[in-house]
Amino acid sequence: MAEAAPALAARTPTLFERLRRAADTPAVLGPLLAAPAVGLLAALVAYPLVFGVWLGLTSATLGNAGHFVGLANFTALFADPTYRAATFYSILYTVGSEALKLSIGLALAMVLNQRFRGYRAARSLMLLPWVAPTVLAVLAWQWLLDPQFSGISWLFERLGLIHHAINFLGTEWNARVSLIVVNVWRGVPYFAIGFMAGLQSIPAELLEAAAIDGAGGWASFRHIIWPLLAPLTTILVCFSSIWTITDFQLIWTMTQGGPVNGTQVFTTLAYQRAIPSGNLGQGAAIAISTLPFMIVLAYFALRAMREK
Repeated sequence: MAEAAPALAARTPTLFERLRRAADTPAVLGPLLAAPAVGLLAALVAYPLVFGVWLGLTSATLGNAGHFVGLANFTALFADPTYRAATFYSILYTVGSEALKLSIGLALAMVLNQRFRGYRAARSLMLLPWVAPTVLAVLAWQWLLDPQFSGISWLFERLGLIHHAINFLGTEWNARVSLIVVNVWRGVPYFAIGFMAGLQSIPAELLEAAAIDGAGGWASFRHIIWPLLAPLTTILVCFSSIWTITDFQLIWTMTQGGPVNGTQVFTTLAYQRAIPSGNLGQGAAIAISTLPFMIVLAYFALRAMREK
């Protein structure tokens, strides 16, 4: 009987096949797919952030790279009354706006979550302040707040509430309050639509069971609706606070930080110091000083998302 033919030697895989098999594993495929996104974030976020921190540590000006000065720019800011006023109003602007947007947005969501005649049209109209271009909306508000042709002053005079036109943007506190009102007008739809999504995710059986047990509207809101909306509320407040404390378009278009630096915030002051004044180092230091606020808000937002 003839001997069996020897088994054929296994074919050696080609280089392309070895690379394909190696790439078809989670340890390689995951980073490979994430590489484009990481590259974009590094180019558009990480590099500008690191470069901004470096600028804040130098004496750079327009046309001059400057030299390393350490924390001198930050030390000078703490002794600057304009920066301290900008810090105060940035916090006031953010806290006041978020408190009003939260309360009004939640109330509006509770109303629009009901089914009534024309509720779809009401929901659509609610979004207009949010989707309107910021500059166009601010120009309309500038007309409404004009010291001579203000539509709001005209209405208040007709109602007998005032006897002369109000200079909304001409005095420090009038301008500060006016900016908060405009920011609230723009930001309420964001909270309302977010809360509406949260309300619609609450099982109707919970509210029906509470009603059967004799719970009224306030008791249902306090013990069922609000606890279930708490993680969502944290997320909405944190993201909205980040956008508010870094707001530039609204304030710059309406007041440019005036009158007499009364409405300066971090962003407007950083722009004025860096571009018109040419002090890039100090402007970068002002912008970087918002990072502690961002880190805290991002931490709470991420924690709330994990809880939700």
